[in-house]
Amino acid sequence: MPVTSLGTVVAENAIRFLGHDTHQHDEPHLVYVVTGTARLQADGEEWRLARQEAVWIAPRVPHALRVDGGGMVLGPTLTPDDLPRCRVQPLGVVPAIIEIMTTALGAAPGTSEEVRPFRQAIGHVLRGISRQYFPVVLPTHPAVRALAREALRTPSLTLERLAAQHRMSPRQVQRVLLDETGLPFTRWRNRARMNAAVEHILGGGELTAAARAAGYATRAGLLRALSRESGIPVSALTADAVGALGGR
Repeated sequence: MPVTSLGTVVAENAIRFLGHDTHQHDEPHLVYVVTGTARLQADGEEWRLARQEAVWIAPRVPHALRVDGGGMVLGPTLTPDDLPRCRVQPLGVVPAIIEIMTTALGAAPGTSEEVRPFRQAIGHVLRGISRQYFPVVLPTHPAVRALAREALRTPSLTLERLAAQHRMSPRQVQRVLLDETGLPFTRWRNRARMNAAVEHILGGGELTAAARAAGYATRAGLLRALSRESGIPVSALTADAVGALGGR
């Protein structure tokens, strides 16, 4: 039997390997990609998720999931108080979540009593990273919203290139972003990237990995950007990034 077919042997767990049609939960929950890739559809948008990436979903948000061949996804429900800051909150790679989910796979909790400590541990991590360190909102203009998402996925693309791909002028994009977010494009993207780095750091990640996850070429580049935007000295971030960012 091909390895990719083994996940369907236990019928009640096949959803982890195949995905599911549109449904919703009464509690908040997490979508976590163990291996492979997956596509999550929610609130009229689609997220392509890679290995070890997670998305935090609020209660009663209709969503559908498709797991690509050979992948595996877990979807633990959370306690009612563990709410994301928006209906669908992409988290990227959070090292502390990876550790908990890996431990859960090995422990294979079955009863509600066995599951509870894992759910509480996930909630503890999520509460630590739930707020944006630097306030950033997505624009509501459909084309600029799509452009903004692509700008975060591909930091190397310039505004001119992104605008051309979305059949807009750079000036038009700048105007919409300023009107809807209060920030020019470069600062908007930098703050959003730094939020991803801060989430990674507060979730237990190393500075070098946080820089890579947020699209910075070097650890030093991330530290300089964080220092400029937050006012925290680079030396303090280097010595104890979690403490300097208020994570303790």
